[in-house]
Amino acid sequence: MTAAGSQDDRSQDDLIARYRLRVGADGVEDRAKKIAVEQSVEMPLAGVRDQRILDDIVGKVLKIEPAGPHAFDATIRLNARTVGTDAGQLVNMLFGNSSMHEDVSIEDAQIPDALLAALGGPNHGVDGLRKLAGVERRALTCSALKPQGMSPEKLAALAHEFALGGVDFIKDDHGLADQDYSPFEARVRACASAVREAAEVTGRLTHYVPSLWGSFEEIDARLDLARREGLRVAILAPAIVGASNFVALKRKHPDFAFFAHPSFTGGARIAQPLYNKLFRIFGADAVIFATFGGRFGYSHETCCGIADGAREALGGLKPAMPVPAGGLTLRRVEETLDFYGADTMLLIGGDLLLAEHDAIARETAAFVQGVADYDYE
Repeated sequence: MTAAGSQDDRSQDDLIARYRLRVGADGVEDRAKKIAVEQSVEMPLAGVRDQRILDDIVGKVLKIEPAGPHAFDATIRLNARTVGTDAGQLVNMLFGNSSMHEDVSIEDAQIPDALLAALGGPNHGVDGLRKLAGVERRALTCSALKPQGMSPEKLAALAHEFALGGVDFIKDDHGLADQDYSPFEARVRACASAVREAAEVTGRLTHYVPSLWGSFEEIDARLDLARREGLRVAILAPAIVGASNFVALKRKHPDFAFFAHPSFTGGARIAQPLYNKLFRIFGADAVIFATFGGRFGYSHETCCGIADGAREALGGLKPAMPVPAGGLTLRRVEETLDFYGADTMLLIGGDLLLAEHDAIARETAAFVQGVADYDYE
């Protein structure tokens, strides 16, 4: 089924969004038209008396295609002028009201180049992360400080062991914020010191990546603290911190690289590949996601879509580094690299923490060596 107009009939102001509608064939055209109206003017069209708005602002259904039993994909054209240049408003105009319809999800979106340029994308991207790590060819490596409840001193001791093992990045568990048992300032100072001490032994600096939470002002101040400790990478959850805050922080701190954590991305019916593509557009240099075969059960197809959205050509934006995680293990390193390739950062947390404390550095070194020894040809 194709509505008036075609996908080729585009202007520089167009957002092209693809929605999945769980509805019968007899009602899908009407449902698609209602979504187009909901995501543009959200009022009865009979009440819109300005022909310019009817022609240019009201969403238009371009195409409807079957997408499985009792499901259809509706491709809808929206006007990007309704967004301005605000990241939160982009999410709102793509899927604000319609996120409340239980029979609708959004699967993908094409963003015009002018809006991509305005939002800016990653500060550093794949090449910048490689430069930070001092790694030109192989995949990058990362681990995580866990579990919740540990003191700054114990987390720093764990960071020291990971760094002695030679991992490229060590991130806070995303649940670490500013708890009384691990205050942000004390944790950052202790862990930054620990990786510096390890570098005196190994001759190579591992980058500690603190977790950022709170208001814009709180995160802004915490980035300043991290900078004073010599850090240049941080992690946050854009779906919770907020898209507009993320873009503003990225712009204010261009020397920092940002990891985007997927927490709460299952809270709306937005396809994971689109969520992660949006995170890249907003400024993520690396996008963490739950890989196939782990705790969350994402398919190979979904994971491929996430990785492609991070690295594919997208206006003039730098590519982001996909970071498969969520139950990745040492024995799955080769399988994971076979699937994702060299421009990937492997994140193994819990599997390394199964080792006794005095063996963590050795297990981490085995992880790093396995990644280095992989045949990237």
